[in-house]
Formats: sequence, C-alpha cells, structure tokens
Amino acid sequence: MNLLEDLQWRGIVYQQTDAEGMKETLEKEKISLYCGMDPTGDSMHIGHLLPFLTLRRFQNHGHRPIVLVGGATGLIGDPKATEERTLQTIETVQHNVQCLTEQLKTIFDFDGENGAIMVNNYDWTSEMNMITFLRDYGKHIGINYMLAKDTIASRLETGISFTEFAYTIMQGMDFKHLYENHQCKLQIGGSDQWGNITTGLELIRKMVGEGSKAYGMTIPLVTKADGTKFGKTESGAVWLDPEKTTPYEFYQFWINAADADVIKYLKYFTFLSKEEIEALEQSVQEEAHLRKAQKALAEEMTRMIHGEEALNQAIKISEALFSGEIRNLSASEIKQGFKDVPSYEHTTGEEINIVELLVEAKISPSKRQAREDVGNGAVYVNGERVTELEYVLSEKDRIEGQFTVIRRGKKKYFLIKY
Repeated sequence: MNLLEDLQWRGIVYQQTDAEGMKETLEKEKISLYCGMDPTGDSMHIGHLLPFLTLRRFQNHGHRPIVLVGGATGLIGDPKATEERTLQTIETVQHNVQCLTEQLKTIFDFDGENGAIMVNNYDWTSEMNMITFLRDYGKHIGINYMLAKDTIASRLETGISFTEFAYTIMQGMDFKHLYENHQCKLQIGGSDQWGNITTGLELIRKMVGEGSKAYGMTIPLVTKADGTKFGKTESGAVWLDPEKTTPYEFYQFWINAADADVIKYLKYFTFLSKEEIEALEQSVQEEAHLRKAQKALAEEMTRMIHGEEALNQAIKISEALFSGEIRNLSASEIKQGFKDVPSYEHTTGEEINIVELLVEAKISPSKRQAREDVGNGAVYVNGERVTELEYVLSEKDRIEGQFTVIRRGKKKYFLIKY
C-alpha cells in the first residue's frame, strides 16, 4: 500500500486541490511539504496532533517535512468564527514559539536525507515594510477573492478588522516563501485551513508562474461517536505539556476511548500497520472486554509524546489504582495519579488518629460518621483497610514523607499532604 492509499484507508484525506496532480508528483519524486501552527498558547493539545502526524507519515515514506511555527502570524491571529482574537505581546508569542518547537521535535526525525526542518515565519516576515507587503503581495489577491473565504464571510455581519482580514495573505506568503526557498510543493492542515492554503497556491501561481506545481490537502475534523468534542475531559483539554496534563492523565484519556471510536483513533494517530489495526478491530468485535485496542492506543500515544519511561510510569499508576496497592507508588507517581482528587494539608505534621483526620480533612462529615466508616471497613490508608478506631497515622503511613492516600468507600480518594 503506497502513501496515498494508506492515507485514504486511514480516513485522513478530507480535501485536495489537485488529487491527480499530487498523485503523479508523489509517484515521480520525493517532495518537501509543510504544516504549520500559530503559537496562541505555550502547549499543543491533542486536537493539534493529526496534521503533524500526517506530515510524519510523509516523512516515513521518504519526503521531507517542514514544520512551521508562526511567530509572525501568531501576532496577528487566524480569524475566529465569532469574534476578534486578543492580540498577544511579542514576548509571549516568542515564548510560545520556543515551547511549541520543543514539543514538535518529539514527533519528527531531524536526521538523514529527509530530516525535518523547523522554521518560524517571523524570520522572513518581520523585516518586511508596509509598502512591500501591499505592492508585492496585496496586489495579487483581490477583495472579492478574500470575501469568498468562509472564515472571512462568516465575520462580515459581526465585523472583522483589517488585521485579521489580511491574515490569509500572510499565511499565503509562507507557502510562497517555502516553495521558492525549500522547494515545498504541498501544504497540509486541518479542514479549517482550506482558505489559507488556497491563498498560498494563488500567490505561487501569480508570483512564481503558471507552470508552478504546488498542492494543498486538508485533514478531517476529529469527532467522537457520541457527538461530544474530541480532546476534552471534565478537567479541560488534553495537553502535550506534562505539567498541564500528566502522562498518567494522557494515558487515561486514550485508554478510555469508546469502542465506537478506538479504531478510528488508531488509524488517525498511530503508526501501527493496517494488519495490526485490523486485528485489533476484530478484537473489539469479538472480545471487547479485554480492551486490547484501547491499551494499544494508549501505549502508542503515550510512548510517542512522553517516552517509554513515562509510559511505564502511567501503566504502573493505573495498575496500582486498579489493585488498590497504593504503597507501591512513589511520591511523584502519587502526584500524577491523584492530581485532581480533593486534598488536605496536615500542617502540624504530628501523628493523628484516623477518626480525627477523617473529620479534620472533611472526608467524613462528623465524628459519628467517621467512626461508622472505620468500623464498617470503608476506610483505606494507602490501599490498606483500617478498622481500628484507635489507629494513629504516623511516619510509616507517609509515602516518601509527603503523602497519605485515604480512600472512603469504593472510589472516593483523598490526598493528605505533609
């Protein structure tokens, strides 16, 4: 199966500007192609991944990926459907560029004949003056052409600034620059980038020549079978930054994928082969309770973004929580696994009776209820049941001197900090 056949099988191709032309080009030569993102924040989330993973698929077939972080376009802002973006400072954007660049480096191979290239459009845009922009670029893009763009047309009633109106030309400048300086013949992006991609092709056609060969391809919007938004959890977006979303939380997001979604995600996001994914699809149909597909998805994604060590740690935390053997976890693993559970800081650090702690930390609403909870065997300290009303928590109950994990009932966890 060649590259385009693989992309089609995975359901990754949404729109193409010239499907036949691109097919012929890819059959004849290895090309350079690019995908970019604006540094609107200091971390990517999993909703950003698919276009860049698609770019990596091209690299795996011998093509050279160009990874663009938009230090210039990020200062302007791609028009949102409803309102103007809040402009960010140059310092903030530059900080975000550095953070995103480091995250993107984990996806690509930068060595060898087709090693990836990292670029920042601030480098070729920041020194351009207004007259050059208007004469050399603005002259080639008509107002009617821009008004036909969905992102602009959707804002005409509510209003759009000239700054955001001109964004599509700025992104088109990127494609033209990369075409001329890096022989870049293809831009790929999310389905919302179609208008910007075609503006780049228009600039190449008008400024480089009618015989120029360049193409655009978009990736479908990732959706969930139940209609809820992909990449969101109760606590918010699933980030690539381990400080925002721990590797354990990242692993849990993927392993909790619904049976109706998991095969699509395996096709979209992993580099497992067609044969491997089809075997996992059969497992979903015949032995769904084993959740082999979800485990494979979670392992592939966590390993790719956070590495083997973080994956092993995420698995260890998951197994400890499932078995209740909390004492096997380190303090750093406790931080990951219990990041969002209610916590209480025992400031004195002194030994304390279990009943008193349950009331003090508001784990049980009263002393009477606390005694009942302990007496009924509903209270666990670091995974071990405590039934003695006289039990005193001491240094031995503190994991690395920092935490004690209290469980009340089957699933209600609380974290005691020292």
